[in-house]
Amino acid sequence: MRHSNKSKKILALFLVLMFGFVIFLAVMLYTALHDRDIPSIYSEDTAKAQRGSIVSADGYYIATTQKLYKAVVNTRNIDPEKEELFIQLFSIYSGIDPSEIRQRLHTRKGSVTLSYHISPKEAMYLKTLAFELRRLGVFIEYENRNGDRILQGLNIIESGEARTYPYGKLLTPLLGYPRKMEEEGYTRVYGIKGLEKFFDEELNPQQNKTQKALRDVNGYLILNKQSDIKKQINGLTVKLNIPITFQTRVEAVTDRIKEQLQADEIIATVMESSTGKIVALASSNRFDPSHIRQEDYPSLNTKAIEYSYEPGSVIKPIIFALLLDRGLINPYDMVNGHNGRMTMGRKTIVDEHPFHMISAEDVLVHSSNIGIAQLAQKLNGVEYTEGLKRFGFTHFSGIDLPYEKRGSIPSSAQLDNYLYKAITSYGYGMRVNAMQLVKAFNVFNNGGKLINPMVAEALYDDNGKVIPMQVQTPTQVISPATAERIKQILIKTVNEGTGVGAKTLGLEIGGKTGTAHIAKKGKYVNSYHTSFIGFANDATHKYTIGIAVIEPRTVYFAAITAVPVFKGIVDVMIEEKMLKPDPSAVAAGAEIAPIHHP
Repeated sequence: MRHSNKSKKILALFLVLMFGFVIFLAVMLYTALHDRDIPSIYSEDTAKAQRGSIVSADGYYIATTQKLYKAVVNTRNIDPEKEELFIQLFSIYSGIDPSEIRQRLHTRKGSVTLSYHISPKEAMYLKTLAFELRRLGVFIEYENRNGDRILQGLNIIESGEARTYPYGKLLTPLLGYPRKMEEEGYTRVYGIKGLEKFFDEELNPQQNKTQKALRDVNGYLILNKQSDIKKQINGLTVKLNIPITFQTRVEAVTDRIKEQLQADEIIATVMESSTGKIVALASSNRFDPSHIRQEDYPSLNTKAIEYSYEPGSVIKPIIFALLLDRGLINPYDMVNGHNGRMTMGRKTIVDEHPFHMISAEDVLVHSSNIGIAQLAQKLNGVEYTEGLKRFGFTHFSGIDLPYEKRGSIPSSAQLDNYLYKAITSYGYGMRVNAMQLVKAFNVFNNGGKLINPMVAEALYDDNGKVIPMQVQTPTQVISPATAERIKQILIKTVNEGTGVGAKTLGLEIGGKTGTAHIAKKGKYVNSYHTSFIGFANDATHKYTIGIAVIEPRTVYFAAITAVPVFKGIVDVMIEEKMLKPDPSAVAAGAEIAPIHHP
């Protein structure tokens, strides 16, 4: 019996050992056949590429991107006896009020974000602070539910990017503004309006930096031929044709005269006549893209292209050019002025300054509605419509900005009607934007050629490679002879007619005024748009300048609203050495003789 019990014990022990051995073999087999989680010998490092900058013609950074960091701390790691020390030191380094830090620390237990908007410079200081806080024993370990000991301390983490505008309101609304979007916990910036929108694809970062390579015992990357490295490719830089120094002074002119006129807004455009380069595009209504307020909303649109209106008398030289180019009129033809009052059907047309008989060219010089209404009858509907389209009306101006309003003109069938011909000839019944007018008038200062206005000069990458802007080939819309004849009539308009306030000794100045009633809710009201579109030339430089004044309240005639803005800008251009008056003409106190540009 005793022998039998001993045998049973030996058998049981043997079975236990065999069972253990089987388990051992099973574990070994599983380990051999399955992937094992072993510490990686590789490590990866990444860095986010940044949005490109916008730079002025004179090299100033108007819009840049700044990386943002956030400060995160685990409240369980802060020694309660040293919490106040942490609060005071973090306040000194971050600039955040201690009471605000204290409040955030006590909102919850665990991981707390103390700030989302830390600049790169502040981040560097706070990283130093994090090291010092560890050294001072401010952080202590705590044990989680799994029994693990945790010590996280203060972490400074890259969280996104912010668009910065060092010059505040300068160049707005042309510059536009961005919006922020979250992408996998990282804040990216995208353009919404203006240049930020038009060049959004080019400005956006192309490729983040990544480095995957072997690591050493300390976790540092060992970079060699076997490493997988992708370069950081930031967004392109957009360089403008607009110098800050000039733009600032043009904006000051619009601001000053807007206040004098108590106007809603003044828009000013200055363009190089032979190249189409926009060297200033200013509005009196601006905003800070970094801090847009509710009262800024009406100013967010670039009115030079996003606001259309009936142009008034500035359209008369275009109609005159269409007639002259087709040989339908001669500048010396005589026109009946009807003593300032003429009836066409049920429409009575009135002139501010009555004439009995007036030459065709003086119809422009003295801005006779009656005269141009009669001359326009010589065009048929197709000639009228196609002629206006050739000058760029109803088409996009081609400027490198988004959301342009193309305006409208009557149809060919409508313009076969005598009344439509008359009304359209002095700028009613059609809608244009300010940039279309500048582009059209530029034809007279550019040998009859139509060219697109361009705000940007070129794109640049981080290596300085230049990507020039695509420039559309100029279009000959009227003959050079017609353009020159209209140009001389516009010079006469400044020397003798409605634009006399724009005259500057020693320069070739020409242009046309326009004053038009504003229609609201289908009816014309006692409010006006006034404008002056013209040119200013010296022996080597040619510029086309457009001024639009929206609802001036103290006075409404273009000669005393829009013309002074033009004259103020020309004076600035002389001071900035962009225009050089002929010294002999200035000394003689006479108008400069016509300049014949090559």
